[in-house]
Amino acid sequence: MAMTVLQFDFPYAGPWGAEMAQRLEGLAQDIAAEQGLLWKIWIENQAEGTAGGIYLFADEAAAERYRAKHSERLAARGVRDIAVRAFNINAPLSSITRAPF
Repeated sequence: MAMTVLQFDFPYAGPWGAEMAQRLEGLAQDIAAEQGLLWKIWIENQAEGTAGGIYLFADEAAAERYRAKHSERLAARGVRDIAVRAFNINAPLSSITRAPF
């Protein structure tokens, strides 16, 4: 099975930066324990009022399980307009350009 990338982004009003890191540390610990997750990069754009993440999963099944779980979690917190995209990885080309796997 091929590794899968998920990209989540959604409207976000803050907090940002260090305060965001402090407030969401528990969530980060929960996400880190997700089966099949290899890594996540947290993204934020205060100027546009958006946040989200780029996730690398070991396989498509793990990515799809997480997509459903996290979409439900965000919706339960009142987050709307959640954009989620899934991508397969071209490993040979990604290796040439120093992808971290």
